[in-house]
Amino acid sequence: MTPLELFLAALAAAGAGAINALAGGGTLISFPALLAMGVPPVMANVTNAVALSPGYFGATLAQWKNLRGQRRRLWICVPAAIIGGLAGGVILLHTHERTFQSLVPYMLFAASLLLALQNKVRDAVVKRLADPGHAKRDPLIVAIPVLLAGIYGGFFTAGMSVIVLAVLGSMLDDSLTRLNALKQAIAFCVNIAAAVFFLFSGKVIWIVAAAMAVGALIGGAAGGRLAGSMKPDTLRWIVVSVGFALAVYYWIR
Repeated sequence: MTPLELFLAALAAAGAGAINALAGGGTLISFPALLAMGVPPVMANVTNAVALSPGYFGATLAQWKNLRGQRRRLWICVPAAIIGGLAGGVILLHTHERTFQSLVPYMLFAASLLLALQNKVRDAVVKRLADPGHAKRDPLIVAIPVLLAGIYGGFFTAGMSVIVLAVLGSMLDDSLTRLNALKQAIAFCVNIAAAVFFLFSGKVIWIVAAAMAVGALIGGAAGGRLAGSMKPDTLRWIVVSVGFALAVYYWIR
């Protein structure tokens, strides 16, 4: 890649980091940016996952205090998330480039739809948790759904957090704040498991991943500072619109 292309990749990752900090859905910016630069789809997805993984770590640390008292859930969810992330990564690396390319518009559409439904999912979770008549459930019940969400996340990360929050909110009993922290920890485990597996795949464009990782960290920090002055819903709908437009573009191609 030329220096200009590396700069543009870092800029896209900075935008993705800021968007993830404010509203979520940053992959809908960084992944298509790599495709636009001519990176093959599987390689673009792998490089993007590795590059953005530090952002998941930072977000999990920020939620650490809300994970206290959830040890049993973590013992159940973390292994399921790791296994799911690894399985998704294995499936991705055994998917032919042409097959994955044909799936790109469908994945962009699905991820955009999940992001569009994010608030409805959150509202449904809040409504269920506020219902005094709902039955308490054993945390073990979430293992299989978390595993399945992890497989999706290891294959393509965009929209995974919405799926995980829906699973946790429908099956566990706690405040939305604590469930959101658990969701963040699960998303981190899925992403880092897939990213570590990808390190040895030969599919990572290291110089691009390094530039994007720096951009994502800067963007994430900037997004965190802007969180109080920018409406997340406005940004989320911009990202959703871009995602749907890109899905249509790749369908036409």
